[in-house]
Amino acid sequence: MNEADFIAALRTLPLHSGARGLSDDCAVLEIGGETLILTHDMMAEGTHFRPDAEMADVAWKLVASNLSDLAAKGAEPIGVLLGHSLGQDDERFLAGLSEALSRYDVPILGGDTVSATGPRTFGLTAIGRASHTPVPSRSGASLGDALYVTGMLGAAMLGFEGTPEHLEAFNRPRPLLQQGQSLAPRVSAMMDVSDGLLLDAFRLAEASEVTLALETKNVPVADTERREDCMRWGDDYELLFTAPEGLTLPVSATQIGTVQPLGFAPLTLDGNPIVNAQGLGHQHG
Repeated sequence: MNEADFIAALRTLPLHSGARGLSDDCAVLEIGGETLILTHDMMAEGTHFRPDAEMADVAWKLVASNLSDLAAKGAEPIGVLLGHSLGQDDERFLAGLSEALSRYDVPILGGDTVSATGPRTFGLTAIGRASHTPVPSRSGASLGDALYVTGMLGAAMLGFEGTPEHLEAFNRPRPLLQQGQSLAPRVSAMMDVSDGLLLDAFRLAEASEVTLALETKNVPVADTERREDCMRWGDDYELLFTAPEGLTLPVSATQIGTVQPLGFAPLTLDGNPIVNAQGLGHQHG
């Protein structure tokens, strides 16, 4: 099964209403007077990091990728649960974990460790508290909205390839927690860009049942000669969101498109319809 098939099968199981139909990055649970945000991301050797990767960077990125999901919900982190596969350079992993948790003032709540042979896999569950309700989702984009993205896309790709000035973008991405909290009361839909701008825009459009008309020349990229690659590669952890066109935004962001009525395709690039998500970005399986 590929990722889409597996998620479709999961949707046939009993789902909590807070799961949002498994079409969002996080679960949203209302408990008493609190709204909690929960997310879980994993990193696998050979897929998300090389076997010779610096384990401190792996730990940092594991934390950052989960906190980025919380950022897209405007959440304030409460703590994390770690699933750790014991092996070589555990001390370096702990060092990177300490650096990331200290940098974002997030405590460990618990977790589990295992000892196993073969490639290693690490998991982290992050728990946050909503700073604004309703909590932003992928499904709220409306006609009259504009499509925005923060930052610059493609820096992580260049860092992965060894470009010195972009190494940190790949090894130690920065979750945009403050930006997400500032945007949460103003956006109609929001998610982070982890699997590539084009694929994530396609997903946002599908969830919102609209067409996103994206103008590629407006997309801020780290290498203009490789614009297509920058929009497809992923690992940027910027915020992709929709908001009323002309709204004064509380963060620096670039308008890259508009929200239009659902047409032949969920996404258009410079007027050309994209009807299939295949090849738009990173998909598992």
